[in-house]
Amino acid sequence: MERRKFLAGAVGAVGTTALAGTPAEAAPLQPPAFGRPGKNFPKVCGDLGNTNHSNLGQINRRTLQRLGGAWHVNLEGGSTSQAQQSTAVVQDGVLYVQTTQQNVFAVDGRTGAIKWKTNLGSKSTNMRGVALGGGKVFSTSGSNMVYALDQLTGAILWQRPLITAGEGGSDSGCDPQNGQCGGLTGTLAGAVVHHDGLVYVGMQGSTGGARGRAYALNAATGEIVWTFWSAPGPGEFGHDTWAGDSWKTGGAVPWIHPAIDPELGLVYWTFSGPYPRTDGSSRAGDNLFANSIVALDAKTGRRRWHFQSVHHDIWDMDNVMAPVLIDIVVKKRLRKVVVYGSKVGMYYILDRRTGEAIHGMEERPVPQDVRQKTAPTQPFPGGESFVPQEPRIDKATRPVPFYETGGLYTPHWDRPVIIFPGAGGGADWSHLSFNPHTGWIYVGYGLINSGFSNARDGRVNTSRPLGEYFAGGIVAVDPVTNRPVWTKDGEWSLAHGNGILTTAGRVMFQGGPDGLLHAMDDTNGEVLWSFQTGAGVHTSPIAYEIDGEQYIAVFAGGNGLPYPDIPRGDHLWAFKLGGTVAPAATPVPPSKRNDVRTAAVTGATANNTVTIGRVWSAATNAPGATENLVAQNAMAPQHLAIPAGTTVTFVNPADNASAHAAVSFFDDEFDTGVLMPGKSWSHTFSTPGTYFYNDAVYPQNTGKIVVS
Repeated sequence: MERRKFLAGAVGAVGTTALAGTPAEAAPLQPPAFGRPGKNFPKVCGDLGNTNHSNLGQINRRTLQRLGGAWHVNLEGGSTSQAQQSTAVVQDGVLYVQTTQQNVFAVDGRTGAIKWKTNLGSKSTNMRGVALGGGKVFSTSGSNMVYALDQLTGAILWQRPLITAGEGGSDSGCDPQNGQCGGLTGTLAGAVVHHDGLVYVGMQGSTGGARGRAYALNAATGEIVWTFWSAPGPGEFGHDTWAGDSWKTGGAVPWIHPAIDPELGLVYWTFSGPYPRTDGSSRAGDNLFANSIVALDAKTGRRRWHFQSVHHDIWDMDNVMAPVLIDIVVKKRLRKVVVYGSKVGMYYILDRRTGEAIHGMEERPVPQDVRQKTAPTQPFPGGESFVPQEPRIDKATRPVPFYETGGLYTPHWDRPVIIFPGAGGGADWSHLSFNPHTGWIYVGYGLINSGFSNARDGRVNTSRPLGEYFAGGIVAVDPVTNRPVWTKDGEWSLAHGNGILTTAGRVMFQGGPDGLLHAMDDTNGEVLWSFQTGAGVHTSPIAYEIDGEQYIAVFAGGNGLPYPDIPRGDHLWAFKLGGTVAPAATPVPPSKRNDVRTAAVTGATANNTVTIGRVWSAATNAPGATENLVAQNAMAPQHLAIPAGTTVTFVNPADNASAHAAVSFFDDEFDTGVLMPGKSWSHTFSTPGTYFYNDAVYPQNTGKIVVS
């Protein structure tokens, strides 16, 4: 009975709670060399320091209620087939934006009229933003090409293939037996960045065994100027942190764009986790430069300094994000800092010149597993985390029962272990904002657990365990102390591209998976205005000005993470004071619970029986013939649909070798108890609803019963 009480009670989004906070005095004047956006918003995240702040203030708390749609365009004819992650940029009244369908658009910022459209092929991939410079628009494509387009016409001026066979990219040698091999070479990724005649381009592919690299190209010709290999080879600094030949498939890819300090001549790039993602047994060592920020000479690509946030990562805690460069006063001393960190739920605030930790850094002992070759310590910065660092019963991080659970850096091996922050928790890759008026940094976060194992022998990592709840919120952090000022838990995870724009009007903008774009008070996060865009917003809003009139724009197209059913589309919106374009129709919002999405099997088809430890065969409409202890869908059927009043029998077949048990969560509907092979148990469902349950012995094995 006590166990049932523990499982009872669904936990979704926690009621919104704002903590008291008072804005600091205005931050010191920020370096003008970063190019602070005003009339133009010429780069993803606004400027070279990625501050995502606009100096425009016409749209403010006093005028906000007059904000309305200025124009709206469906860039791909209303298609809902692809998610969209490209943040628009603006120069001289023209917006430039990509679509996942591999088209680059120039759009009139006053009317929404399409000025030109250029197709870059048919192989789709995530597109996160173009760069502008020297009369050109720079874009990557799914075919691993970098393009320079004429800014006035869209004509292709040059194109350059990257991640080629000549670079050792034709065959990474990744091992398909571990269940993580998703591709051999990786693909180009992240927004493109242009500065001082160079174009900076990153890539993705850690989960497929790609060897990470960051590129700088000549903006005039497309020639490669330098390449930084983030899993160092023989003779390179850091090579000795990889056992044997593990560096060859090391991952450590830079899949989000860097920041640049023109005065110091440095590029700050963040690199993802190593490969294999959750099995560290074959790659003993710290695995540089995985899970690191590296300061590179902008002209040569030589490493100046680095800081590794997670040693020998086995949790997908890559901390890849767009670093933010700001000047702050700490203990009466002006400090030039870079703000780094995301998934771990805490920021590492480092000196931009040296990498020194502004608030100190402590290497703390962490739990160990000799099989994983875990690092003995992990770095913790001075200050406080901005989200919990272990699952909590009172939040959406309440773990699915029967998994082993732990806090940050709890190791796993063959049994899945739920931890928080998870792979989609913390701040993940949403672009944060630095607001010089409050002196705070703002970011959206996710409250999402992960349940990892070593992914061997057919085990599937439950990055998001079936049946768990998703939620998130927004936090303001004072970089002077590295402590949260206020936190607002909400109903949606806001960690996957849900960037925040702050403005001189003292309102900040952010969109969510439900399609709503919100304007909020920058002192406490209070929502002051909302607008339905028609699809999930997983890009950053931007601000620009034409003839003295301020606009806010956003590209709403949905995403595939963390909710698989985020509404998709191709909606490019602009807003202005007095705008009269009506909101879009409200789409079906995503499920707040990680759903079982297999097709329903009727009770009549399944003979009102669930066979535990077996996978349902759609071909035969019957349970499979062999026991399965590692699949998530080893409930046959995994999704059962029945009318109220139906009695369902749970069976552990006599030829299974293991005990099993099916228990509903987070409610008190049924518990079969432990069923030895050959045993069964029955329950009558009298109340309509959806009942998730899992195997108490093999908890990744999850099913649901829908009673109508």
